[in-house]
Amino acid sequence: MAKVIALTNQKGGVGKTTTCCAVCGGLSEMGKRVLAIDLDPQGNLSFSLGTESEDAYTIYDVFKGNCDIEDAIQHGDICDVISSNILLSGVELELTGVGREYILREQLDTIKDKYDYVILDTPPALSVLTINAYTAADGLVIPMLCEILSLQGIAQLKQTIFAVQRYYNKDLKVEGILLNKYNPRLTLTKDVEDLAGVIAMQLDTKIFKSRISASVCIAEAPAHGESVITYSPKSKSAQEYKAFITELTGERSGAKKK
Repeated sequence: MAKVIALTNQKGGVGKTTTCCAVCGGLSEMGKRVLAIDLDPQGNLSFSLGTESEDAYTIYDVFKGNCDIEDAIQHGDICDVISSNILLSGVELELTGVGREYILREQLDTIKDKYDYVILDTPPALSVLTINAYTAADGLVIPMLCEILSLQGIAQLKQTIFAVQRYYNKDLKVEGILLNKYNPRLTLTKDVEDLAGVIAMQLDTKIFKSRISASVCIAEAPAHGESVITYSPKSKSAQEYKAFITELTGERSGAKKK
C-alpha cells in the first residue's frame, strides 16, 4: 500500500516542484514504484517529468469525473505521472458538491496497492486542491527558503493543517520542514531557521537535518525532463536530496533501479 506524501507551502518559489522531482527520481532509482500527481494548474511538475498535459487525461479530468484515476496515469521515464494544465484552475468554482474534499483520496484508494509512494505537488494557494491533497496524504513535507516571506507562508498554512486534521484526516502528519537554497553564511538564514524551529514545534514536527543548497544543476534538470538526481547524480545537490530521501523514508537512497 502506497504512502502518500504531499509537498506544500502557500508561498510560491520555495522548491516544491524541484523537491517533488528529486524525491520521485531518488525513489525510482531505489526501485520503488512511484506515482507523481501534479495538483498545480501551472503544470510545472508535468513539464519537469517530461509528460503530456494537453492531449491526455489530466488530474482535472479525474476531479471532474471525466475518467477514472487509472486512465490519467502516464508512464514517464522517471516514474508514473498524472499531469496537470491550466484547466485545473477552474476546479475551485466547478466543484461545489458535498464531499468534494475527499475526491482525490477516494480515487487514490483504488490504485494505492500498485505503488510504494504517491508524491503530490500542491499549488501555492489554500484551495480545494490543497485540501484534497491534505485529505489524501499520510504526510506533509513543507519546503521553504530562509526568507521571512517563506516563513510567513508556513505560519498561514498552520491553521489549514490543523483544520484538515480535525475535520477530514485525523491521521495527517507533518513529516518536517525542508530548507531549500540554504546558505549558512547569511545572518538571515540563522534568524529564519530559529523562527522555523518555533513553528515546527507548534506543528509537532521538525526541521529536516538535510539542507538543500542552491545549484545551477537543479535549475537545468527540468529542461531535460529529469530530476537533479538523474541529471547530475554526482552533484552536491543530488547527494543532499538523497540524504533527505533517506531521512524522510528511513530507506537508503542510491540503490540501483530494479
